[in-house]
Amino acid sequence: DIEGATVINACYGGTAALLNAFNWVESDAWDGRYAIVVAVDIATYARGPARPTCGAGAVAVLVGRNACLALVDPRERATHASNVYDFFKPDHSVEYPVVDGALSQVCYYRALEDCYTKFCNKVDALNGADQSSQGGSKDGDHFDADSADYFVFHAPYNKLVQKSYGRMHFVDARRKHARKLEGKNLFAEEKKAEEDDESDSPIAKEYLTKPIEDTYSDKALEGTLKNVSKSSYNTRLTDANAASKIVGNTYTASVFFGLASLVDKVGSRGELTSGKTAVVFSYGSGALATMYRLHIRDPTQSANETIDQGRIFTIDEMVKNLNIDQRLASREQVHPQELDLALETRARMHRGGAPYSPVYPTNGRMFPGTYYLNGIDSKWRRSYSRVPLDSEPEPEGTSTHLAPPMVLRLAKREALSTPVTGVLEVLTKSVSGTALDKYADAKARVACVITGTSAGMPYGDEVGKVFDPSNLQKLVEGKLQCIRPISGTLKMAMLDKNVVQLKKLGGGKTEA
Repeated sequence: DIEGATVINACYGGTAALLNAFNWVESDAWDGRYAIVVAVDIATYARGPARPTCGAGAVAVLVGRNACLALVDPRERATHASNVYDFFKPDHSVEYPVVDGALSQVCYYRALEDCYTKFCNKVDALNGADQSSQGGSKDGDHFDADSADYFVFHAPYNKLVQKSYGRMHFVDARRKHARKLEGKNLFAEEKKAEEDDESDSPIAKEYLTKPIEDTYSDKALEGTLKNVSKSSYNTRLTDANAASKIVGNTYTASVFFGLASLVDKVGSRGELTSGKTAVVFSYGSGALATMYRLHIRDPTQSANETIDQGRIFTIDEMVKNLNIDQRLASREQVHPQELDLALETRARMHRGGAPYSPVYPTNGRMFPGTYYLNGIDSKWRRSYSRVPLDSEPEPEGTSTHLAPPMVLRLAKREALSTPVTGVLEVLTKSVSGTALDKYADAKARVACVITGTSAGMPYGDEVGKVFDPSNLQKLVEGKLQCIRPISGTLKMAMLDKNVVQLKKLGGGKTEA
């Protein structure tokens, strides 16, 4: 009796599933069962500067009532949505996305600032900080970038997270300045202190009223915000970003890896205690984003006595089961070229279509219990197998390459153009490949047959034939002068007319 759905929404799909699970657990329809959210993705890019950020990962989240990480008030949540083409996959025959890097970063900033502003306003309203009989409350009562104990961000790469947290401090300064201009939240005895505080701010006053779109590419402001937020960043975000620095981008699993990293790092130190809070920001290109707040608490009873048999889920138990450092340390270190080989193999699969049988080995190279693709039949139906739980990993260093011989052979074939003579023999998957195999490979391969070399020279008195057999030797010996100086008169004519082209006429004449 299990219900489920696949949620696909760029890097936001896992969060959409989590919010659905939250809503079900808190509704009258909840019957005591748990919800499981599995956020899993593979981040791949074509060859280029983005490829080193590739990553893959999966995080499973158990959702129920009376949890130690709790969305206590569903109203502590804000969402941003917009229609932008910053990162998308228009060609289904290619796995790699089309990315506008500069636009994607701006979209991330916009989503964060919109979610953060709405979130602050909602939390302030819930706390009564946005109104009072005196026209407002003190600024210390307003939510800001230093109010939560921890933050967890969607992390395509760590530098973006660091710069984005600085932008939150920038939003705080602008909101504070706006309240001053509106005459809100300023008690008479605080007006002078407020003015002095603003004049001492490291953020120049002109930035507080400048259109925010004009600030995204301002490097001077970026440096200032980094310095302003550095200490708070180290306290509130370093632990959450620890895993993503090692694993790379995992798309929809990224923000959940951040949360797991936070629990693992801070929880293992005994510092993730009841009463603390963590604000989570999830983003997906296209774009959709949500910010919400989790509260840490000590559960006193299990969510379902029948299922749990009295078991209580705590932060300590989470830390013991996560064991992230050991999991990451148990990975096999391979040469960076292996990533290129693996991704090129996937690219061939996308181009080739069905049916398909994976070529990479499964025994000894995957963790026990890992599910893997067994094959795709002619009707595009996938089948999966599982590595036995009692299997023993292959000792590191046993194999020179992770890629199988066939992949290495294909890579070599695609990388080199070898001169051939006589009858061409097409490389196939095996020596005994069928005629159909050879035909398919032949269509995908362009053979270049080199029969000889020659040099074509401009016709002139020194050269009898354009492709004279002695041209190459004469060029090497410097006996052929292919470039002649033009006359001074022609130079002046060219300069007067801004000419960039010469026409060669008959009889050795030229015209500008």
